[in-house]
Amino acid sequence: MYSKLLSQIIKDQYDLDLVVPLSRPDAEFGDYATNIALQLAGRLKLPPRDIASTIADKLRAEALVGDVSVAGPGFINLTLSDAALLEETDQPVQPSRLDKTVVAETNNPNPFKAMHIGHAYNSIVADTIARLVEIDGAKVYRVSYHGDIGLHVGKSMYSLLKYADGDFDKIAAIPTEKQNSFMSRMYAEGSSAYKTDESSKNEITELAEQSFEPKSALYTRIYELCKTWSFNAIDETVARLGNLPTVYRFLESETDARGVDVVKRNTPAVFQNSDGAWIFKGSQHGAFDNAFVSSKGRGLYAARDLGLMLLKNEQFHPDESYIITAEEQRDYFKGVIAAAGMIWPDQKGKTTNISTGTVKLSTGKMSSREGDVVEIAWLFDQFAAAIKARGGQPDTAIVAGAMRYQFLKVKIGSDVVFDIDEAVSLNGNTGSYLQYAHARASSILNKSTQEIAATTEPKFNKSERSLVRKISQYNDALAVSINDLSPHHMCTYLYELAQEFNRFYEKNQVIGDDQEAARLYIVKLYADTLQKGLSVLGIEPPGSM
Repeated sequence: MYSKLLSQIIKDQYDLDLVVPLSRPDAEFGDYATNIALQLAGRLKLPPRDIASTIADKLRAEALVGDVSVAGPGFINLTLSDAALLEETDQPVQPSRLDKTVVAETNNPNPFKAMHIGHAYNSIVADTIARLVEIDGAKVYRVSYHGDIGLHVGKSMYSLLKYADGDFDKIAAIPTEKQNSFMSRMYAEGSSAYKTDESSKNEITELAEQSFEPKSALYTRIYELCKTWSFNAIDETVARLGNLPTVYRFLESETDARGVDVVKRNTPAVFQNSDGAWIFKGSQHGAFDNAFVSSKGRGLYAARDLGLMLLKNEQFHPDESYIITAEEQRDYFKGVIAAAGMIWPDQKGKTTNISTGTVKLSTGKMSSREGDVVEIAWLFDQFAAAIKARGGQPDTAIVAGAMRYQFLKVKIGSDVVFDIDEAVSLNGNTGSYLQYAHARASSILNKSTQEIAATTEPKFNKSERSLVRKISQYNDALAVSINDLSPHHMCTYLYELAQEFNRFYEKNQVIGDDQEAARLYIVKLYADTLQKGLSVLGIEPPGSM
């Protein structure tokens, strides 16, 4: 709004068409600032301070402007009237992805083993990115992708078949509440056997091949049952994390043949034969040379990812597609995406891989290779226990909120290191603190019997103005979060907003004051803004805690 006002003034005064950049200075300097006079000085051959003074004089004539000052060599500082500042809190978001279709993989753990903390991190980040592009106007399809074939299945089936010892009912008898841990143990045992015993390794390799074409009814029954267990557990866990549901589940068994066909049809244009395998020279594209199809003609991970791109395009025709994975897959996806761009030039730039950092607790890095992992179920239990220990009610929304925020407040790509007790603290930059902050504001609103109403001519004191000013910056925080696909900006904003409210509440009585109605309106603005921001992060703001 004010950028356009400045642009019009410059057009009227100097007959120049340009967009005026505005920044948010510290409160002591005003609500907005611009260095446009310094930028114009060279073009107009005038001293920048003279240009700034001319612009400032025109701004002072505007009713919504409270004060304008010129600082230094020609910086313009603009302070809004209280009425204009209050109006700033009600400006709508201007979406930039209208008419865009976006596909986001919001979870991709493999079946036949339990989800670990890294899966939780990637799922939460992916769901939040989906929320951001949805707010930006896109039609978003949340999907999942899972490896239901291959070596990890062979490792699990090796242990499962030994456990069953020919009797399917031994597997079927595992209680529901123990199925996830049982699957994790089976995978761990198979993984250990593959690593330490050559005959077991050969057997596991054969069982991995059977995940493509089973050779016995027992294998098929156990495979299908445990795959169902896995997907039930995945769906339940992802919902507990606060993610919105997916609309489609893609499987590697569906993408394999499609990907192999793509690779072979694009050889030698894109791929090369090397010792019988089909290779992509990723080293020429900032990645590494990688086999997409084995010498046996079997599709590997990269071929399946090409097959997945085909299926996504056939199903949804996306303008943008996001894949969120751990950092160790960054270079791998550089190669896959580079190959895809050569195969389908019209799709180039549509698929983006976003790499997350490593999750660390006191035990160090989480790993899924040997089955020695920290399961998400354990993490839920630890968060619930810590919340209960500090006197809170550890319901699903409270636990998920604390967990989500702890992951999202860190810039994507950086490592996440946290202490669970600190993560649920009601003091400091935590999800629990922000949930409590919303509950506190709701309590104030519920205690009053007055009708909440905004005054048409507000006259804020310093702390009231500071809070309203911070509320008015919500769209700025949302815009940078969307533009950078970086939820940590919203986390930082919400924490600063809650701190600003605390300063306001320390200095202003609300209930029983002559200004109760007007201050209640500010409290409601704050509570609504906090709720909107938490919703962006997928965090449910409770009415009480």
